[in-house]
Amino acid sequence: MGCYQIYWWLTWQLVHCLSLFWSVVSGQIRYSIPEELQPGAFVGNIADDLGIRAKQLTARNFRVVSGPRKQYLEVNLNNGNLFVKEKIDREQLCGSGLTCTLSLEAVIENPLTVYHLEVEILDVNDNAPSFPNSQFRLKISELTAPGARFAMEYARDPDVGTNSLQTYQLVPNEYFILHVDSRGGDGKLPVLVLERALDREIQSTHRLELIAKDGGVPPKSGTAEIIIVVQDENDNAPIFPNSVYTVSLLENSPKGKLVIKLNATDIDDGSNGEILYSFSSHTSVRVRELFSVDSKTGEIRVKGTLDYEKDNAFEINMQALDQGINPNPGYCHILVNIIDVNDNAPDVTLTSLFSPIREDSKPGTAVALISVSDKDSGENGRVNCEIANSLSFRLDSSLNNYYRLLSHQLLDRENVSTYDISIRCSDSGSPPLTSRKTIRVEISDTNDNAPRFTQTLYTAQVMENNAIGSSIFAVTALDPDLNQNARLIYSILDSQVQNEPVYTYLSINSKNGVIYSQRTFDYEQLRNFQVQIQARDSGEPPLTSNTSVDIIILDQNDHAPVIIHPSMEYGSTALETVSKFAEPGYLITKVTATDADSGQNARLNYQILQSTDSGLFTISPDTGEIWVVRGFTGRDAKKQTIVVTVSDNGTPMLSATMTLILSLVEGDAEMLSDMSNLSADSGLSKHTSFYIVIFLGSISAIFLLVLIALAIAVHKTRNGRGGPHCALDLCCCFRARNSLNGIQKASRNIQIPPNYIEVFGGDPLSQSFRYGTCTTSDLTKGKFLYFNQCSSSTGKNSIGNETIWDQEKPQASISNCRNISEVSQW
Repeated sequence: MGCYQIYWWLTWQLVHCLSLFWSVVSGQIRYSIPEELQPGAFVGNIADDLGIRAKQLTARNFRVVSGPRKQYLEVNLNNGNLFVKEKIDREQLCGSGLTCTLSLEAVIENPLTVYHLEVEILDVNDNAPSFPNSQFRLKISELTAPGARFAMEYARDPDVGTNSLQTYQLVPNEYFILHVDSRGGDGKLPVLVLERALDREIQSTHRLELIAKDGGVPPKSGTAEIIIVVQDENDNAPIFPNSVYTVSLLENSPKGKLVIKLNATDIDDGSNGEILYSFSSHTSVRVRELFSVDSKTGEIRVKGTLDYEKDNAFEINMQALDQGINPNPGYCHILVNIIDVNDNAPDVTLTSLFSPIREDSKPGTAVALISVSDKDSGENGRVNCEIANSLSFRLDSSLNNYYRLLSHQLLDRENVSTYDISIRCSDSGSPPLTSRKTIRVEISDTNDNAPRFTQTLYTAQVMENNAIGSSIFAVTALDPDLNQNARLIYSILDSQVQNEPVYTYLSINSKNGVIYSQRTFDYEQLRNFQVQIQARDSGEPPLTSNTSVDIIILDQNDHAPVIIHPSMEYGSTALETVSKFAEPGYLITKVTATDADSGQNARLNYQILQSTDSGLFTISPDTGEIWVVRGFTGRDAKKQTIVVTVSDNGTPMLSATMTLILSLVEGDAEMLSDMSNLSADSGLSKHTSFYIVIFLGSISAIFLLVLIALAIAVHKTRNGRGGPHCALDLCCCFRARNSLNGIQKASRNIQIPPNYIEVFGGDPLSQSFRYGTCTTSDLTKGKFLYFNQCSSSTGKNSIGNETIWDQEKPQASISNCRNISEVSQW
């Protein structure tokens, strides 16, 4: 049992004894018990107090009647004890009265007797003081002056006496104190007194604890929380956490990109603390164009297109304004640093260009100066340049932000005259950006190339009888240089042609190399000559080159054939005799003609244009030999006329004509011919005979020299063919052609008389002649013999196509020589 219970038990026992004593005196029974006893608690022995034995209670039907109230007490009929049936709450039973009595009636029958019972319910401090509300909310302006008083609601305590409310206490604080006024139902009213000025921004709410205490033992107390709400006044401006903010932003940030979110605070409350954000009046127009601000959230976003190269930093002045009656502004500054991105390719600028440059410039010659820049910064703006497509030039980067374009090797304008140099510049960004610049460099010419003819030797052909001043040829020289260095001057170098200056033969156009004739050329006098042509350029110093031109004179058919045999005594008529006993194949004569032209123009063709009997004679078209085709008959005329024409093969064709009159005679034609010749000669004057002898002697000497030269040549080439007798028998050493020339086109049945050999030459006198052979004995007689023909049947040896007369049979040769006239004594 606790001290508190022991205390109340002792008090109850004391009261019970006093009540018993009082009830006995007054005739009433009075008990005193404390409230809040537990059911079954002993109140008193009512049987003993009434003087009734406990055994009679049941028999006399004893009972306790409480009336309309609740039955709190009950009697044990077995022993007469009055006990608590239900717990009694004095405050509930009697309220706030100072005394509380529970009246009961004790009824007993046989005889019927009523006893009045009073049970005083004594107050126990079972209730603590309590406030109407556990919390009180009090609004006080932060501008309230110290000393202001604020009455609080008082507390209630249902206990009475000393157990009721006795005093108030306030938990100590720095802003309020408590005064207790003697007023109100219980005479005590708590009052709060403001001791120190409030500041809502420092402390917007104050929580105070108010304690109400009673006088019980032990005392009880009740508490209430006083919440002081400091009412705001617009006495504070919005404040940013930082006065200066620094942010970084990529220059390629898209529109709408969040730059920063401002969060200004205003320690005021309500509209005094509601903030609207805006640009301050100091903010530039450029910033307003590029950035926007949300007035409620304070979010600043990108509005326009940023460009680091234009603006790399911005200062944004921001204002935060509360919405109080007298609004207060707050300010901050935002420094926005724009971060460069690689969005600009290098800028390549040609500052200087030294073009054209001479092709003989030394390696390292400056060609151009190039300025390179990049609007970006850092690695994005670090540029490296290189040449993309040329090995003839290089870049020198020794100058800051400049490159020099230098020649790298010897240049040759004739090989490459123009260079399109592509320069590629790349920055070091990621990814790198590249720019290209093409520089055209012209190479100027120097006279480093001599003229060069297209041929080292030219051959020019010109027809004889050309017109004076006509162009006959043109030479061409090339010079790969330019302008003056390639302007050529042609000239003919000094030389002699047939002991005359070459300028009398040719001239040349100094500009185009066309060669002109200065005279009419004659093939028969000059067939070819050579000149030297020089080409000289106009450079400094001039360079030259030479070439040779062979001038070939082409033959023109400008000479008609000239008949030189037989001799024509009467104009174009010649006389010959022939034996009428001549057999077919008999050689009558040979028509010989010359042509001063050459080649086809000098190729002669012999034809019988007209004859007395067309079937009697034939002529060799190549040699002009006239042969008897058939034997003569009595019906044939004694004089036969043959018209022979000799024509060349030129264009146009030229010709000569002669008439041959043949007389048919009896007997040997050779002898008759000789006799006629002798008789004709005897009629000549002495002077005429003298001239004929000189002429014939000269001709014979020339023929002998030719024959000797031919013999020596044959002797060397044939290794002695013909035997040792050739030295003695000169006539026998001549070569004879075994040819059907002269008759092979006439008739194949005609037999070739073996009484002639052919001798050829290159001059007009080189037409084919046939001479009869003679023996060495005739030569030893000291006579020079002229003969028309020798008819002999000498033997011969054939070697190949050549015929060499056999010298071992001289007698046959001597006996067969006829018609030989002694011209002169040797």
